[in-house]
Amino acid sequence: MFKKILVALDRSEMGQQVFEQAFNLAKLTQANFMLLHVLSPEEEGSPYVPMLSNFDYYPGLNNQSFELYQKQWDALKNEGIQMLQHYCAQANTAGITTEFIQNLGSPGRIICDMSQSWGADLIVMGRRGRSGLSELFLGSVSNYVLHHAPCSVHIVHLSVPAKVLA
Repeated sequence: MFKKILVALDRSEMGQQVFEQAFNLAKLTQANFMLLHVLSPEEEGSPYVPMLSNFDYYPGLNNQSFELYQKQWDALKNEGIQMLQHYCAQANTAGITTEFIQNLGSPGRIICDMSQSWGADLIVMGRRGRSGLSELFLGSVSNYVLHHAPCSVHIVHLSVPAKVLA
């Protein structure tokens, strides 16, 4: 069945559900795991790019803005690595051969390229649920991957707890 599963993760609560579904599937099929986190300005919680100007009204402000931005990116990178290490340890403890990587770039393209180069049989990823104009302007990573992946794709939808009717 599946021998190599690429798991595309982010730091949202969706990432936990994606990992759990991929984890259960890997245990059933005895597949190997590649955990992937893509650093991108599109990810929730990413720092905003500082606005730099040719006019230096306040000397040093551009440098301070850039230094703050760099610190925020470094923190984001560290959070991503820690998340990947946590999931990797969990999978390895369960006997799933697991490795991980964190790349910078366009999430859809990175996911497809990584699945091709690693030889994945399956990509497991989440979906934010964008539609209409927000999908038109912001794009949909899952839609891109569905149309460009060299292998099968499993999309995990965020499960919302059912409301209790009074």
